[in-house]
Amino acid sequence: MAEVVLEHVRKVYPQGGHVAIADASFAIGDGERLVLVGPSGCGKSTLLRMIAGLEEITSGTLRIGDRVVNDLAPKDRDIAMVFQSYALYPHMTVAQNMAFALQLRKLPKADIDARVRQAADMLELGALLQRKPGQLSGGQRQRVALGRALVRQPQVFLLDEPLSNLDAKLRAGMRAEIARIHARTGTTMIYVTHDQVEAMTLGQRIVVMKDGVVQQIDTPMSLYRDPANLFVATFLGSPAMNTLQGMLRQDEGPVLNLGDGLRVRLPDARLPAAAMEGEVVAGIRPEHLAVAGGKDAMLTATVETVEPVGNEVFVNLRLGAHPLVARLPPEDPPAEGQPLGLSLRGAEVLFFDPASGKRLVA
Repeated sequence: MAEVVLEHVRKVYPQGGHVAIADASFAIGDGERLVLVGPSGCGKSTLLRMIAGLEEITSGTLRIGDRVVNDLAPKDRDIAMVFQSYALYPHMTVAQNMAFALQLRKLPKADIDARVRQAADMLELGALLQRKPGQLSGGQRQRVALGRALVRQPQVFLLDEPLSNLDAKLRAGMRAEIARIHARTGTTMIYVTHDQVEAMTLGQRIVVMKDGVVQQIDTPMSLYRDPANLFVATFLGSPAMNTLQGMLRQDEGPVLNLGDGLRVRLPDARLPAAAMEGEVVAGIRPEHLAVAGGKDAMLTATVETVEPVGNEVFVNLRLGAHPLVARLPPEDPPAEGQPLGLSLRGAEVLFFDPASGKRLVA
């Protein structure tokens, strides 16, 4: 186990001068499970490959434990990596695949057998050790790939979108499996994903990235409740946060004018001073909209579609040109095409600068 520290790490590709990683400075604690998340092309996998030694660091310092590893080969960094593709040898059995790296290190056979058996028991692969990858399901192959990393007993686990090839049910099961493995081993783990649900459920802390720049680092619920900017706010959460851009005015209380005669009455909550009289983006989570009638309704939108998902329904609405989603209880869902009055929970409305996207704080 080891702490991983990045100090002003940059990655610039010489062809065209593309900046893949602008200036990454943060630490992953010894034994921490940290997730790098962001859309495709944001640099998260590049950053992971730099930690692994598969991409050269243009500038900055990378430490694993008490060693600066900028110039160390991947095999000398004491890391183990699990890729999106299982990368299993098809002609080898499960046991042989898991043991291969240990055999290259010329460990005693008894030690290799013990490590393989221990990892197989942890991953419930004991009955599959003599099968070959072609005889396994996708979830079983991914567990073998995890087992191959486990037997190495590294200081740091690196996982690059390892669940992307699995269906939704298997992904949920494997997320729990990875969390259990981390709890049992206590090994520092860095996990890359583009899936914000995966990030929220797996990360003890999350690094949100966009265009090679770290946007915010915090615990999952702190990011959800207190995003630093509009990108973080809209990227995390399913369904995504609703956004309404307009002019904020005081008219017997705060009102957001959306244009075309559309107005949204806002709750009497503490408003950011910078937004008291000007253009803002208001952010409203779907769960912070509630059905209301009469004077309690702060806006009225038209129901377009209703998506029942069991214990709740997602109601897609239209407020002029503005789409909205409300997360409502499943009882008596509204009918499509009808107007629906909604209220907003005041303390939960967030405000952002429309030019910079920066959060405006009261």
